Amino acid sequence: MIQPTLKKLLIKTRKQVFSEIPGNNPSLFKGEGFDFVELREYQPGDDIKRIDWLATAKLQRPFVRVYKEERELNVVVALMLSGSTYFGTKRFKYELMAEIGAILGWSAIKNQDRFSYILFADKEYGSIRPTKSLHAIARFLDQSLSFDPLGKGANWEELVARLFGLKRKSIVFLVSDFLSLPQLGVLARKHEVVAIVVRDRFEEEPAPVGFIDLIDPITREHLLVDLEGATLLEYKKRIKAHDRQLLKTFRKHAIRFTKIYTHEEPFIKLLKLFGARS
Repeated sequence: MIQPTLKKLLIKTRKQVFSEIPGNNPSLFKGEGFDFVELREYQPGDDIKRIDWLATAKLQRPFVRVYKEERELNVVVALMLSGSTYFGTKRFKYELMAEIGAILGWSAIKNQDRFSYILFADKEYGSIRPTKSLHAIARFLDQSLSFDPLGKGANWEELVARLFGLKRKSIVFLVSDFLSLPQLGVLARKHEVVAIVVRDRFEEEPAPVGFIDLIDPITREHLLVDLEGATLLEYKKRIKAHDRQLLKTFRKHAIRFTKIYTHEEPFIKLLKLFGARS
């Protein structure tokens, strides 16, 4: 029997993608791959970026390269479900990550692209081969919502290697809280990488609550912390420095990114992220 939470997310995300995306936008994203077909003489209105300068120089008049667009994409959703995703003041981060993955999956299938996913933490815990089956979304939600992230670290090195091993050029969505910094340069050179940072507001702007008993989500160790004064200021300083470095990484490797908080509607943020692609 399907779980109520899973069923609710299935219905919600499918309705958003199939009913609420504007008619002129068949998907949140669309293909950017092209096959070269032929050369033809330049015509007014042609994109100058398509000019073949070698042929133009040889023939002494401008020629452009004509392409056939590859409509079918390979869309890969990779969730980094480390212990830190088991946190949230509105809802758990891993639950929001599951909803984001479902939206991306429905959008891929609506656009007749191939969808696959990988669930990762300290190692791989689930995946599916590229498919256009609607049942893949239910399987994805079932595995990601039932996953227990506590006690598990983020093994970015193995996940990046796993994604780099994909034979076909893909759009890779990395969904994580990114509280550890991955090395994404090599991956971004092979695939189109999109980073979706999932956070809770309290992580970035914690209130001064005094002494609090914290549990390390990876080691499960208890730690009594005085969360105010100098300790609070030092924490905020470190998280801001971390995020500046993260932003620098994304920009350096031309990685499109957005941040979605646990109190926000992910569908709206994803529409804004891909608005420039419609």
